[in-house]
Amino acid sequence: MTPRTTRVVCLLRRPDGEPVPGDFAVEERPLPSLGEGQLLVRNLYMSVDPSMRGRLESTEKHYTHNFTPGSPLDGRALGVVEESRCASVPSGAYVRHQLGWRERAVLDAADTDGAGRIDPELAPLPTWLGLLGQTGFTAYVGLARIAALRPGDAVFVSAAAGAVGSAAGQFARLLGAERVVGTAGGADKCALLVKEFGYDAAADYRAEPVREALARMAPDGVDVYFDNVGGEQLAAALHALRTGGRVALCGMMSQFGGQRRSADTSQRSADINQLIQAVLKRLTLRGFIVRDHEDLRPEFEERVAGWLRSGRITARETVVDGLENAPGALLSLLDGGNIGKMLVRLGDSA
Repeated sequence: MTPRTTRVVCLLRRPDGEPVPGDFAVEERPLPSLGEGQLLVRNLYMSVDPSMRGRLESTEKHYTHNFTPGSPLDGRALGVVEESRCASVPSGAYVRHQLGWRERAVLDAADTDGAGRIDPELAPLPTWLGLLGQTGFTAYVGLARIAALRPGDAVFVSAAAGAVGSAAGQFARLLGAERVVGTAGGADKCALLVKEFGYDAAADYRAEPVREALARMAPDGVDVYFDNVGGEQLAAALHALRTGGRVALCGMMSQFGGQRRSADTSQRSADINQLIQAVLKRLTLRGFIVRDHEDLRPEFEERVAGWLRSGRITARETVVDGLENAPGALLSLLDGGNIGKMLVRLGDSA
């Protein structure tokens, strides 16, 4: 029998400053009736993403929509089709889509994310939301197309222990980078970057000014900066970049308080003044939204699936169980409590 309702995570109110557990609630909401061309999906894993912090605000977004108080959150998810009214997607198929933050979803078969159906034989299910999902795709697009990484480049990645950063460091090496360095919050994460994710060196941005750390880790400078943070780390990178360097602007978590203040005590208002380095060194700074680059997805999936099969890359996830714990997972992510991809597992996730 088709269920009539599902549990969802709702936004009760916009945060007053940093989000707190009381800004969210788990509620029972009705499921729409299944129409022609639609699927009933039982979600197995939900993605928890740094970009959700910006969607909690009321300011206009040019690439997505804001969450609405009183309404469910949404985001990338992976689930199994329980009922199908689409001949090309049978019951039992596994699909990615955008109606996460709920236990079940009714969606149009055409609205599945990226490749839509996924093959659980090719890689474990969580990997399809991590290294083989939008997370890995973001890292790949940023390096291969936006920064145009070349063999022999030296690469710097901020937030390097996060989902995108841990993928970017590994991809950079496999795409031919000669040296890869990164920053993360805490000595344990920095040690993990070198030991598990193949970084040559890593620095704790909370304990050492990033500009000084880069001078130590990459004394000859860097050619590529993959920016997940902005702010002081971007300013430091501008000084470390060599002439003709390239910056892939992926995220600006420093604007939302997603990273604790670094050891660099310089005023944030001075960061914009560092842009003179882009003129002096003929740098290229290019922002990107990954969904604009879907033409690269087949190349990305083939290449990364091969790296996974050969054991040349490591997929790491931080998994929280239960829909009721999803808000806590988001707050933990924003405070740097994850290694690799942050996911929420729902019920019996095969």
